[in-house]
Amino acid sequence: MILKKARVLVVDDETDVLFAMRLLLKTEVQEVVTEKNPELLMSLLSKQRFDVIFLDMNYKSTLGSGNEGLYWLGRIREKDPAASVIMITAHGEVGTAVRSLKAGATDFIVKPWHNAQLLETLEAALQQRTAVGKASAASGPPHPPGSFTGFDLLGESEAMQEVFHKIEKVAPTEANILLLGENGTGKELVAKALHQRSFRATKPFVTADLAAMSEGVFESELFGHKKGAFTDAREDRLGRFEAAGGGTLFLDEIGNISLPQQAKLLTALQNRQVIPVGSNTPVPVDIRLVSATNAPLYELAAHNQFRKDLIYRLNTVEITLPPLRVRGDDVLLLARHFAALYATRNRKPTPSFEAAALLKLKQHNWPGNVRELQHAVERAVILAENDVLRPRDFHFSAMETAAGGSAPSSVPEDGPLQLSEVERHTIMRVIERHNGNITKAAKELGLTRTALYRRLEKHDL
Repeated sequence: MILKKARVLVVDDETDVLFAMRLLLKTEVQEVVTEKNPELLMSLLSKQRFDVIFLDMNYKSTLGSGNEGLYWLGRIREKDPAASVIMITAHGEVGTAVRSLKAGATDFIVKPWHNAQLLETLEAALQQRTAVGKASAASGPPHPPGSFTGFDLLGESEAMQEVFHKIEKVAPTEANILLLGENGTGKELVAKALHQRSFRATKPFVTADLAAMSEGVFESELFGHKKGAFTDAREDRLGRFEAAGGGTLFLDEIGNISLPQQAKLLTALQNRQVIPVGSNTPVPVDIRLVSATNAPLYELAAHNQFRKDLIYRLNTVEITLPPLRVRGDDVLLLARHFAALYATRNRKPTPSFEAAALLKLKQHNWPGNVRELQHAVERAVILAENDVLRPRDFHFSAMETAAGGSAPSSVPEDGPLQLSEVERHTIMRVIERHNGNITKAAKELGLTRTALYRRLEKHDL
C-alpha cells in the first residue's frame, strides 16, 4: 500500500522516458508529475511535496558536463536534506551513478529498465524514507508485535524477537556487524534495518555481492580505480568503500572470498583507507561495515581457509538469523503478508487461505527459507483460480522437496531419459552444490544469471 499513497516526480529531458515512466507509474502511485526542463525543478519543489524524485544524470543543458544530474542532486539536497532521489542513468554512466550515492542519492536505475525492478527500487526508497522518518523521531509508538518498521522483517517467534532486540541495541552504535544464517533468511533486510536505525541513516547504503566478484575485479569494485589502470579503465571510478562514505557498506557472501582477497580487505579495514587500482595514494574512508554469510566461518578458520584476524574485524557483534523451519507460526504470518503484497501488486483482491493450505505451508521444511516461501506465495496468488488459496495452489519443486529430505534430487539411473529431464536435474544438482547461490551455479553451468533464471522458470524450479 505504500506505493499507492506515493507522490512521484520524474525529471528527464527525453519525452519518451517521461511517457514510459508516466504510463508505468500512473496506476501504481497516487500521483506522478513529469518535468522535461531541470531548470524548473527548484520552482516545482517550492510548490509541491514529493515522496520520491527520479532524476536523470544528463541533460541537454548549458552545463554540458555530463554530470548535470549531480548538480541538480546537490540543489535538491540543499533544499531538502532528507529528499529521496533515484538517479536515472545509462549503462556507460554507472560510475557517475555510484558517485551520486556518495552525494546523497537513495539509489539508481539503469536505462533501459525492467518495470518490475523499477517498482521494487521505488518501493524500497519509500520504505527507506518512512524508516528514516520514524528512526529520527524523538519519540513515538513502538513497532507492532511481529513486525519491524519499514521492512518485510516479520516474526512473532522467540527467535525473531531476539533478532529484533539485537537490531534495536546495536543499530545506533558504530559496531561492525556479522550476519549469519542460511540463504533466504533475510540477511540483507537486517542489514538495511541496521542502517536505517543508525545515525548514518541519511547517508548511502551500498551493497557489494562478493560472490559475484572475480579475483580480477575485486579491488576495482571495492577500492575503485584510476583512468588507464587497465584496458577498460576509461575513467576514474569510485569503489564501494568510497561510495558508502559516511554511510553503511554491506558485504554479502563474505565467506566466499579467497585468502588473497581477505588480506586486501583486512588491510583496508585496519587502516580505514583504500588505495584505488592504478594509484599509490591512500584515500581515507568512513563507513560502518555490515557483513553476511551462510558459510561456517569458524570452521573455515580452523582449516586455515578464512583469516581469524579478519573475523575479529567483522564481528564486533554477531546476529544469527533463524531458519524458517524453526520459527513456528511465523510461516503463516509471512504467508499472509506476502499474499496481501502480491495481490496488491498484481491488482487482485487479497486472498484468504484454506485451513488445509495453511497446514501444508506449516508442515513444509522450507529449505529455501523466507525467500522460498515468498516465491511460493507469489506463484499461488498469480495462478490461483479464485480468492481462496488451497493446498493445490502451492507447489514445491523437486529441488526444494529434496533439500527438505523427502524426495530424490538425482537423475534416475535406469529407464529412458529426455534431454529436458537431464538438464533439469543437472541444474538442480549444481544449485544444491552451491547452497542456492545462483551466481556461482550460473558460472559453473557456463550461463549468465538471466539465462539460468529462464531455465529455472522453464523447469518450474
